[in-house]
Amino acid sequence: MLFSLYIRNFALIRELSLEFKPGLTIITGETGAGKSILLGALGLILGERASSELVRSESGKAVIEAVLRNIDAERIGPILGSAEIETAPELIIRREISSSGQSRCFVNDTPCTAALLKQLGEQLIDLHGQHEHQQLLHQGTHESMLDDYAGTTGDAAAYRNARSGLGILRQQLKALEKESLEVRERKGMLEYQFEELSALDPGEDEDVALGEEITLLENAETLFSLGSALGEQLYEGDTSIYQTLSSALQTLEKLAAIDKRFEPFIEEIRNAKSNVDELHRFNRRYVSDIDFNPSRLDELRERMLLLQRTCKKYALSLTGLIGLRKELEEKLDIEGNLEEKISRLEEQIAHRKAMLSRLAGELSLKRRKAAAGLEREILRHLSELGIPRASFIVSITNEERPDGEICIGGKDYASFDTGYDRIEFLISANPGEKPKPLAKIASGGEISRVMLAMKNALAASARLPILIFDEIDTGISGRIADAVGKCLRNLSKLHQIIAITHLPQIAAMGDLHLSVWKSVKDERTETEVTVLDRESRLQAIAGLISGRNITPASITLARELLERAGQS
Repeated sequence: MLFSLYIRNFALIRELSLEFKPGLTIITGETGAGKSILLGALGLILGERASSELVRSESGKAVIEAVLRNIDAERIGPILGSAEIETAPELIIRREISSSGQSRCFVNDTPCTAALLKQLGEQLIDLHGQHEHQQLLHQGTHESMLDDYAGTTGDAAAYRNARSGLGILRQQLKALEKESLEVRERKGMLEYQFEELSALDPGEDEDVALGEEITLLENAETLFSLGSALGEQLYEGDTSIYQTLSSALQTLEKLAAIDKRFEPFIEEIRNAKSNVDELHRFNRRYVSDIDFNPSRLDELRERMLLLQRTCKKYALSLTGLIGLRKELEEKLDIEGNLEEKISRLEEQIAHRKAMLSRLAGELSLKRRKAAAGLEREILRHLSELGIPRASFIVSITNEERPDGEICIGGKDYASFDTGYDRIEFLISANPGEKPKPLAKIASGGEISRVMLAMKNALAASARLPILIFDEIDTGISGRIADAVGKCLRNLSKLHQIIAITHLPQIAAMGDLHLSVWKSVKDERTETEVTVLDRESRLQAIAGLISGRNITPASITLARELLERAGQS
């Protein structure tokens, strides 16, 4: 419940602090006294847009703070957790607006965003301004209201999740079908490229190997000439290196026989001879193996040219060509795999559609059963509110569609976000008239009473613990006002109700009565709020009856209203 509200430097309010009670709180005051300022302050607590124009002139900032107790921790815990705010038994929401227009928000002294306040407000307070009840005129709200009454919000959520899953599967199928179409359209080109690269069959680093072999064949004569010359120099010539080393070895051995200091170099000369001998044998084999093969050279040059042309054609390196060939092979294989995947997805979609149809049918059946009860309750409340011969119908229709996702009884229907039902409230306030959509009700008073009847019918299942009504008495008076007051009183047994009214019959029903009035202090206008005791409340209600000139008759009538309210 809303426990307290503190306001400072907001519009015409300099400073005030209010405490509320469970049950029905009534707010009265002359037109222009500032009743709407209180709702404006509450609106800011609920995350509405702030403006510097709301800051009292010559003030640095406006401050609004609300304290709520006995809150539903399970409902708001996740919201607070997302902002790293701990859940406490008491919820303190503060909004500060500077004269420059900057706004700061706090929950339990932790800074937060206005969006977070809006999320919290949507879970705690249902604020109906003078035109807010017009939401009843929008068909889109009727489905959620019926679900609240029927207790099918969970069923609707299960259906919505299933439909969302079906949508994901359809997106996947669409993507696969598009990919399959692209593969089929490009299949000829893909096959041609794959066959071309398969025929080419490039090897890893083949161009390097080809270049090396071409270089050898192009230089075969030079290699033979140089190899032969090297053979002469190493071994075969009269003055070859081998012969020279042999002679040097003999001389060195003689020197070592006389002076031992030469002995270490003998082994080095022998190793040099061995190296020369090994090099000679390799060179001899190399020269004998030199291939003078012009046809092989032409063949290699043609292969190299083909590789270069293909690389240029595809703008790829040789390694890129090898990768492309593998990629083309995979794409050609994909076509078969795609058909298999598409087939599996179609089976999953068929299964999901069957499940969706089952959930939609079960949800619709529960709604239809609950609709009859809601109609009876609404009619009962409308009768109490002075529309005794009204007709109220919860219209539930379905739209047949050949390509619909819902199949029930062998027929296909269109699916919507929370079912396959189209739900609309129809009413006739007068006998003999055909029930029509609420939007065609001309009387504002009738709209207000239908809204109040709906709130009473949904009272037990309503999710918001605090209901605020701004001038619920629009367009009504007399006996009907008395009925509306009793209706609000009954509703306040399940919810904390705060109502702004101009009617004495409604004002008399309150558990707490706040009077809003304006005064002038230091040549400045201020809005003030007073909690009325029984005597001052009697005067306030008498003022609603007879205006500023309170008469004994209006006092008597006010006392009767209060006494009657005390017995209700």
